[in-house]
Amino acid sequence: VQLQASGGGLVQAGGSLRLSCAASGRTFSIYHMAWFCQAPGKERKFVAAIGTSGGSTYYADSVKGRFSISRDNAKSTMYLQMNSLEPEDTAVYYCATVTNYYRRPPAGDVWGQGTLVTVSS
Repeated sequence: VQLQASGGGLVQAGGSLRLSCAASGRTFSIYHMAWFCQAPGKERKFVAAIGTSGGSTYYADSVKGRFSISRDNAKSTMYLQMNSLEPEDTAVYYCATVTNYYRRPPAGDVWGQGTLVTVSS
């Protein structure tokens, strides 16, 4: 499977963005999926994960109540709705397949290229 993330940009604090991750090459619906982010000078960290059907999700504590992960298997696309953005959310966001969905935090397997989110104060 190949993944391509998009939707990043510059937004003011308190604003919203929706990221997309489009998959191609293999049946998208067989993969658990997740979003990760990497801020400048920091390690990549887990943001949110979603099960194959979309019925199960979980989040990093830092984004609970602000971010929402979803997927549309018919469109082979995953989304991350980001609300109430904070300057601390500034990072490159990556989508990835997840092999072990029940590992906390999950580890990414196949990665897409990142999309940059910049939140200004």
